[in-house]
Amino acid sequence: MKIKKGDKVIVITGKDKGTTGTVVRAMPSEDRVVVEGVHVAKRHQKARQRGQTGQIVDKTMPIHVSNVALVDPKSGKPTRVGIERKDGKRVRVAKKSGTIIK
Repeated sequence: MKIKKGDKVIVITGKDKGTTGTVVRAMPSEDRVVVEGVHVAKRHQKARQRGQTGQIVDKTMPIHVSNVALVDPKSGKPTRVGIERKDGKRVRVAKKSGTIIK
């Protein structure tokens, strides 16, 4: 998986299409990522202690990695990610502009 925690991504398909956000969590085994503010669902939470009331909580749910694209650092548009070797190390590169991604 070429998208990692902390990357800025844009949603390219689905109900949140066009929304940008940062990746909070990456789950490579499931090919899913959790993007801040994207695919938010309401979850009912029980009261944990006596005297407390239950509540409805907004929870950010995982989205499939194929539905997001990395934002190009130069242009701010969606781009694919390539891998290149620089000084014996693997480096992620934006395909659109050729810039190195942190």
